[in-house]
Amino acid sequence: MGRPHGRTGRGAPPRVGGSRRAWGEAMDLRDAQARVDAWIGQFEEGYWPPLANLARLTEEVGELARLLNHRYGPKTKRADEPEQDLALELADVLFVLLVLANEQKIDLQDALERTLEKYRARDANRWVRKDEGGEGAP
Repeated sequence: MGRPHGRTGRGAPPRVGGSRRAWGEAMDLRDAQARVDAWIGQFEEGYWPPLANLARLTEEVGELARLLNHRYGPKTKRADEPEQDLALELADVLFVLLVLANEQKIDLQDALERTLEKYRARDANRWVRKDEGGEGAP
């Protein structure tokens, strides 16, 4: 992935609620941000600068796109290519998003809640609801 850069001087991400959970237990976004921060915090290099993380995110989204194109698109996989796990590719993207949020001191739990409310209000009557007899989009 290249050479990591030193801390950006921004310090640690905001400490947001959530309990400490053991590896493998379910977590909310705040827990996930705290666990990513604990992981990054154990290394001298710390968080990479935002543009380096954007490049990482682009790489991970590219890997996700490649997998989906192999499964559903016209580009078939070479016989010698190993099978990829869609869940892990999505998790790689999420990891880098968590890193970016931490480095920028963004509470993703709050941001997602605000985004869901935005969609709820904006798109309340955009599609036919299933409970109204249709099979509309979620």
